[in-house]
Amino acid sequence: IRHVALRRAEGAECSEAAERRVRLTLVPELFLTRMKLSHDDRGARYLHLAREDTNNLFSVQFRTTPMDSTGVPHILEHTILCGSQKYPCRDPFFKMLNRSLSTFMNAFTGKTSILNGNRVWVCQHVCIILHVYILIYLFISRFKTDNERIFSQHLQNRLLPDHMYSVVSGGDPLCIPELTWEQLKQFHATHDHPSNARFFTYGNFPLEQHLKQIHEEALSKFQKIEPSTTVPAQTPWDKPREFQITCGPDSFATDPSKQTTASVSFLLPDITDTFEAFTLSLLSSLLTSGPNSPFYKALIESGLGTDFSPDVGYNGYTREAYFSVGLQGIAEKDIETVGSLVDRTIDEVVEKGFEDDRIEALLHKIEIQMKHQSTSFGLMLTSYIASCWNHDGDPVELLKLGNQLAKFRQCLQENPKFLQEKVKQYFKNNQHKLTLSMRPDDKYHEKQAQVEATKLKQKVEALSPGDRQQIYEKGLELRTQQSKPQDASCLPALKVSDIEPTIPVTELDVVLTAGEIPVQFCAQPTNGVVYFRAFSSLNTLPEELRPYVPLFCSVLTNPCFEEEEHFKVLVKMTAQELANGIPDSGHLYASIRAGRTLTPAGDLQETFSGMDQVRLMKRIAEMTDIKPILRKLPRIKKHLLNGDNMRCSVNATPQQMSQTEKVVEDFLRSIGRSKKERRPVRPHTVEKPVPSSSGGDAHVLHSSQIIRKLVMEPTFKPWQMKTHFLMPFPVNYVGECIRTVPYTDPDHASLKILARLMTAKFLHTEIREKGGAYGGGAKLSHSGVFTLYSYRDPNTIETLQSFGKAVDWAKSGKFTQQDIDEAKLSVFSTVDAPVAPSDKGMDHFLYGLSDEMKQAHREQLFTVILADLACLPLRYLGTGKSTHGLAILGPENPKIAKDPSWIIR
Repeated sequence: IRHVALRRAEGAECSEAAERRVRLTLVPELFLTRMKLSHDDRGARYLHLAREDTNNLFSVQFRTTPMDSTGVPHILEHTILCGSQKYPCRDPFFKMLNRSLSTFMNAFTGKTSILNGNRVWVCQHVCIILHVYILIYLFISRFKTDNERIFSQHLQNRLLPDHMYSVVSGGDPLCIPELTWEQLKQFHATHDHPSNARFFTYGNFPLEQHLKQIHEEALSKFQKIEPSTTVPAQTPWDKPREFQITCGPDSFATDPSKQTTASVSFLLPDITDTFEAFTLSLLSSLLTSGPNSPFYKALIESGLGTDFSPDVGYNGYTREAYFSVGLQGIAEKDIETVGSLVDRTIDEVVEKGFEDDRIEALLHKIEIQMKHQSTSFGLMLTSYIASCWNHDGDPVELLKLGNQLAKFRQCLQENPKFLQEKVKQYFKNNQHKLTLSMRPDDKYHEKQAQVEATKLKQKVEALSPGDRQQIYEKGLELRTQQSKPQDASCLPALKVSDIEPTIPVTELDVVLTAGEIPVQFCAQPTNGVVYFRAFSSLNTLPEELRPYVPLFCSVLTNPCFEEEEHFKVLVKMTAQELANGIPDSGHLYASIRAGRTLTPAGDLQETFSGMDQVRLMKRIAEMTDIKPILRKLPRIKKHLLNGDNMRCSVNATPQQMSQTEKVVEDFLRSIGRSKKERRPVRPHTVEKPVPSSSGGDAHVLHSSQIIRKLVMEPTFKPWQMKTHFLMPFPVNYVGECIRTVPYTDPDHASLKILARLMTAKFLHTEIREKGGAYGGGAKLSHSGVFTLYSYRDPNTIETLQSFGKAVDWAKSGKFTQQDIDEAKLSVFSTVDAPVAPSDKGMDHFLYGLSDEMKQAHREQLFTVILADLACLPLRYLGTGKSTHGLAILGPENPKIAKDPSWIIR
């Protein structure tokens, strides 16, 4: 396991970087070696996790302790993205997305930290701060209408009221305008400093060179300081507390009279006690996860609410963790009942404990997760250790899951009531207990708007004529700065010639088993885990049953879902979760809706994953008699769990293949002959062979012998539709979709490059920098749907106009070969993103994309030139050239309301 980079670093000279204290630790369960260093002269800390993984990662985090709600760490995070002393150009982070093959590049603010990839920051211009203030203000304003976030924020503020957790670290819209330039600079000087930095690297790159670079380019330019950013412990309460807050009404509530949320929360020990944190995290899962957990039975099955309250379970992101449980979607009169149910459940657990089978199943799940190999393993690790390390805990102890599991088993063996005693200690006898409730107020948004208007009026009235003139001039200066061409030549960049010309071959073996069901086998180093997937065709499924397929999939793995009362609970939870997810995925919902009328797949995607599905689940959850829906599930099962409509895949180690093949065959035979309902069902379809092959020497039978794909006759005709979903948001999510050509068409590669060009060179500036949206861009799907989108956007009509201008810009061909090369790099960073052993061969299995197809597409990407790109907008994107679809999620818009071409929902 020991890594070459570590061996080199152990013997490296450290004179110019001052003496580094080094500790090496093996973590065999994760196949990595830890090297922990500290810089004596600067106070910086460094953790390197060496692992044979080419998807390397670098990050640096700073502990931040804001004492007000001006959002200073959040604004600082975004300002960091706006340029530096060494790289004096606007938005270097975004520009580097087009100049490298990185698979992830971002910065984000946690509860007590900023995590990012920049090393040095010096703000270039006060205009940048103006832009960032606006961006953060709009971003946080959206959160003020998200009821789950409102509840979570108040929960933290009320449960931890003594220090920084009592404020809104991301910023409160009423407080953000109070932040001054001097306060921001001072916060940066004391927080974004090497003495407050924790550097993290992961992978197989040469460590010595990175240490040298970090020292020369960052650490050597600073002197050690005492940042004083330690977060003190919360003073424990001597008795429980209760609070009630308000929020806006939920337009997707299944019962308007049940929109209240209530939870009970308990303060837990410091997260740096890694074993206690591990134990409490497991305990939380036993208490809340799955239909057999005590709180699921007591709360969810009570029928009082629709789902657990926000932040349910163990939360280990603050210095002292907390546990929270409750219900949302309840009547206000049931707040006390929820509290009583929580107390009663705790008493029952203290008395009876947990079933041994549930404990063992949870431990087994953790052991399987330790074996699973993810392509974003380094990113997962840095997120996992961030909070503990941020509060001076030992991150490596956190990673020694094998040791913690062994110790946990030992504690249970020595004391069978080990978990019951923890429940008694931290829940039953814990006086630091908060009961928080939130009820809807029909005038909530109106009151918020009035408070903000009053605040704005006070600010404006306090301005002198000189102040007003200065603000106006700064606004003009900002617009001028945003419109200037940017010279990004100071940024490092790869070349297209650095990209591998060919893809690695994935060996596949496809065989017929259990009555001619095709199974794709892919031998991979899966660390002893077998990955099985089944793909069921929907083409025999009657049209009226299709909208219920997502519901069938969500309840299929739940025990006893055929029972009516249990099914009602599952339906309400699903409906609530879909409604809660809209604010974070609004642009996806808009794009799915916009593409609905363009392709058969788009129509099905809207049915399964779009706003139609959200509204359908709301209607089902509102039904008093749910039996008609329940009766549909066996009919769906008849078609989906039918061997004639299935194909399967298996990824496992070569040593496991023989045994796995037998187990899979037995399973498929049980599906094929278990009941009469398994008879072949193929009405109104035609059977066509699907071309299929894999590269190299892989053994694949002829597709006509093995892979059957049932297809409907091509009667679908695209048409245009514009839809505006009225939502209680202060911002919009906009999507426009255009039907072009699919993956195998030669123009598809050029359109993919064009989408990236339009994003980086036009839409980012127009939509984010000038328009104030949190983001936007263009993308192309495998099926050939070209999508233009924006999210958290204060505009609608203006954004749609920007989409049109982007097409005009593309027609003009005002981009250079360097621009095209950067777009290619960005596209290849996605095309060449690492694939986990468990996912190898999935392009072939799911989409029918062979290695030959992917290699041909790769070669087309390499050969895209300016002449190819210049003609594409005229051919596909211009008005009248292809069918368009438009969709918006957001507040009422007078202009759209007057336009009869829009459907208002």
